[in-house]
Amino acid sequence: MSLAGAALLVQAPAAGAPPGPSDPDTRDWWALTRELAGDDMAGRDTGSLEYDRAAALVARRFAAAGLTPAGVDGTWFQPIDFTEMRLDSARSRMAIGGRTLRFNHDLTLSLGVDTPSRLAVPATFRGYCGPDEIGDVRGRLVVCYGRPAPARIGSFDRARALRGAGAAGMLLIAAPGFAGEPMRWPLAYSRTVTFAGQGSGPSSTATGTFLSGMLNPAAFARLNPRAPAILAAGASDRALPRIELGPLAAELTVTRAAIRSANVLGLLPGTDPALADQAIVVAAHLDGYGRGEPVGGDGIYNGALDDAAYVALLERLAARRAGQGFRRPVLFAVFTGEEKGLLGSRWYVDHPTRPLASHAAVINLDQIRPLYPLKVLSVHGLVESTLGDHVRRVGHQLGIAIQEDPEPERNLLRRSDNWPFMAAGVPGTSFVFATYDATSRARYRDWYLRRYHHPADDLDTPIDWQAAADFNRFFYTLTQSIADGSEAPAWKPGGAAERELTAP
Repeated sequence: MSLAGAALLVQAPAAGAPPGPSDPDTRDWWALTRELAGDDMAGRDTGSLEYDRAAALVARRFAAAGLTPAGVDGTWFQPIDFTEMRLDSARSRMAIGGRTLRFNHDLTLSLGVDTPSRLAVPATFRGYCGPDEIGDVRGRLVVCYGRPAPARIGSFDRARALRGAGAAGMLLIAAPGFAGEPMRWPLAYSRTVTFAGQGSGPSSTATGTFLSGMLNPAAFARLNPRAPAILAAGASDRALPRIELGPLAAELTVTRAAIRSANVLGLLPGTDPALADQAIVVAAHLDGYGRGEPVGGDGIYNGALDDAAYVALLERLAARRAGQGFRRPVLFAVFTGEEKGLLGSRWYVDHPTRPLASHAAVINLDQIRPLYPLKVLSVHGLVESTLGDHVRRVGHQLGIAIQEDPEPERNLLRRSDNWPFMAAGVPGTSFVFATYDATSRARYRDWYLRRYHHPADDLDTPIDWQAAADFNRFFYTLTQSIADGSEAPAWKPGGAAERELTAP
């Protein structure tokens, strides 16, 4: 099927689909989603006033559902101080070989305290930037083919190697040919957020200056006549040549600010005192990208399915229980800063409001997109712990097939708020709607091409309402199965998580 045909297919509603949710619970779920993801919430960016308004709304809903505050000092909130660095693209300039590059369209920068304000050096392309390809790069800006590196390179840390070789910076060509999750341009902005007092950016502990970022493959193709052939060769993991790209000239204006944003935390106490130290965490992230580079005239990155809808689903679970607990306590955790590097969940794990040892499991809701009928779920953490046994049992009960992650190259296990808990020893799981036919594959691909981390992740996204209701019921049933289970969740030896937890 052509891409154009797939787009037409996705824009049309499923045959016989109702115009909106037909059952009361799903209607209530979507009504709160609309409140959280409307344009007036402006995408709920970390540190924004709109995020704070959304967090206050969630706290009110938790209170109305009968939860008790589980934040700091008896409140619903766990405030976190951050430092943000943002590129002022209107006052910044960058060119390679005399060709001007547009920020957010042609490249995006990873900002740190070592980001230079001015840079004038030669630019060179060094293939995949493997250990046998770097060569002499002292005083040069190095462009690297950024698709997941061939097996012969493995987990080689290219940035560290280039720093050690005296390079002035590194631009990774952004995952050309990576069909599972192609990078979409423009990006919202060049902005880095990190914990206050820890510097900014992934390279903030280095000495000297170092420019780092991602380069649009289309922009690279304009930098040298050989670039299109190089992109094609790299997509097949073939050997790549070394080429010189001409002089780099950059003038960068970066603003720095202190911001604050809060996790929202509520507790549904358990009914069995013997299980009081086995809390089940149900989690979703409230932050989105906020206001950013306009796409088709729309500059609000609403984040409706990523992840307002699943914050709303936590509220629905709380409202359905109306203060009537499960055997185990359930901690409702709504995190900030997920899109900036899992910051809210990382902070919570390092500064828990109840002892970390009293957290028995985490069920994380992210990357869930009910765009087509729910027949198969891909489950992260399926075989790593006994949580997977609950998932399989509930899936069988509800007629949903369960499978392991079929796209491990995307590293989804580490990329959402379940991971900080898992890395600290708490069993965790999360879910993705799996594809199973041409229609589901087309809709899934269209999501990544047009909506993921873009303004089109909004309230006009074509939802399969029955699929949404089916997943919501799966989540309710799974939470009850785990929270009322006879045994606490436990790790299984030898699984993928064990390998992930010890991986570099």
